[in-house]
Amino acid sequence: MIPHRINKSAVQISAEVISNKKFGPYHHMVFAVGEMAANSRPGNFVAIAIGDSQSAHILRRAFAVYRAIDKGPMGGSIELVIAPHGQGSTWLCSRTVGEFVDLIGPLGTAFGVPSSNANAMLIGGGYGSAPLFALAELLKNRGCRVDMVLGASTAAKIFAPLEGKRSVSSLTLTTDDGSAGIHGQISEAIPRLIREYKTEVIYSCGPMGMLSAIAKIAEDFDIAHQCSVEESMACGIGVCMTCVVPIKYESGIKMVRTCIDGPVMDAAEIIWDKKTVTDLLHS
Repeated sequence: MIPHRINKSAVQISAEVISNKKFGPYHHMVFAVGEMAANSRPGNFVAIAIGDSQSAHILRRAFAVYRAIDKGPMGGSIELVIAPHGQGSTWLCSRTVGEFVDLIGPLGTAFGVPSSNANAMLIGGGYGSAPLFALAELLKNRGCRVDMVLGASTAAKIFAPLEGKRSVSSLTLTTDDGSAGIHGQISEAIPRLIREYKTEVIYSCGPMGMLSAIAKIAEDFDIAHQCSVEESMACGIGVCMTCVVPIKYESGIKMVRTCIDGPVMDAAEIIWDKKTVTDLLHS
């Protein structure tokens, strides 16, 4: 049973694997999902049951949608970018064409698009940048200027830099080790780029530390900032309560589930500093 508060378009299906290709350290997988693709928006995610009858995990695994195509040779499809780190993601990456997985989607909130043309900056860390590519295409079609900044610890972990360059007005790469683009953490390059491109709205996906740093910069520049929160979602459907984040709420704080109220959230509402949360809880 799907909880009633999740994305109203969500359905549970048996999705066929129609492509699975290694892409550097990641896997690019495509699933046949029928009408689900037409309801998927940049920022949404899917929750997939992991394991078979002999090895099934109790909780699902959540994966951001890289791209949704509502028409094609096999009908609607969604594409995911997966890093095979843990047992669950490794199991999924080992699925072959023709196999089926139990999938719920689309889930979560989507990125909001400006009602008028705006200078947008899209900031992505590692494979967490995957949802930004479809967003870039949507913004570009709306007439927005789109500047993309992709960063990672090393060049090999930057996802699809060539595709990023095709989709946007400008592409900037940063790496912690200096193996590609600007040497340093991605947040260090953002203030200069905001001034250069006259950025009016920021969209970001990536590790929580990066999102927190970008949120502080956006606040300093008084720029709207939507971020896709990368908290661990052990179920993806609002049951397990492992993905909560604190947000500003009236005179205190409120813990919200990012799988239902997110993953796309207004970064200005999130309380990023753990000390602030502790102080408010004990005040």
